[in-house]
Amino acid sequence: MTTSNAPSTDHSKSPLLRARTDPVYAAYLILRIGFSVLPIVMGLDKFTNVLTDWEGYLAPWIVDISPFTAHQTMLVVGVVEIVAGIAVAVKPRYAAYVVAIWLAGIIVNLLTYPGFYDVALRDFGLLLGALTLGRLASVYDAPLHTRATR
Repeated sequence: MTTSNAPSTDHSKSPLLRARTDPVYAAYLILRIGFSVLPIVMGLDKFTNVLTDWEGYLAPWIVDISPFTAHQTMLVVGVVEIVAGIAVAVKPRYAAYVVAIWLAGIIVNLLTYPGFYDVALRDFGLLLGALTLGRLASVYDAPLHTRATR
């Protein structure tokens, strides 16, 4: 009997059963759910400010270059985050890297505005998680079909 360390790509099992029997798939599923739900929740909160006053995290130089007010800029950020969360739910193979780039932009914003280095470090951890999701999705999420050229 041979055993393989390769992740299971058996799609006949339900996702929950696969997660119970394949720890790598479980990690992929946890990251996929997290990077789908959390950006949507954070994006929606940009419209309500229940969790925090999001404008306080926006570096002044970004407000200066934005054609919008700080509040309007955060609403745009909210829409982008909602779309990113939906994209991860639909196609994590590609969207995880979009989220990683988005997080890199957030990190730059936070590092250029004193007082938020701890949040920037946390977001760097999230960026690593998004990159990990992208790598796992290369195994568990089928690529988009491309048309053959004639």
